[in-house]
Amino acid sequence: MSNPTSLIPYLNFNGNCREAMNFYKDCLGGDLDISTYEGSPMEAPAEAKNNVLHSTLIQGNMTLMASDSMAGHPLTIGNNVGLSINCSSREELDNFYDKMVVGGKATMDKQDTFWGAYFGMLTDKYGVNWMFNYDAPKK
Repeated sequence: MSNPTSLIPYLNFNGNCREAMNFYKDCLGGDLDISTYEGSPMEAPAEAKNNVLHSTLIQGNMTLMASDSMAGHPLTIGNNVGLSINCSSREELDNFYDKMVVGGKATMDKQDTFWGAYFGMLTDKYGVNWMFNYDAPKK
């Protein structure tokens, strides 16, 4: 049986991917795998050998991938990436949100919404926009 089609967010960082992915692991839990340019067949300047070539964080059904930008391809951080996590409980949402907002900025405090979800948005300390959503079971 093959895996179902899924959307996996892929983030790019400017030399601080390892730090960011470890932060996300601390906030979200899961297993983190990090590969650097050193020891890979990819060519990289000496100063970038320890940069992240590819990383994957897996927590349950959630997968997040990331790398450092390649030499000669500068990263421009913008607001064109947003990641949404559908949580399994209010407590899980509170836990993820409260850890992730440290050093960042709340853009919408956690709250019950008009569409029936418990929801919050933030920009983390790396400039990545996050949305956290919990849809309570219908009565």
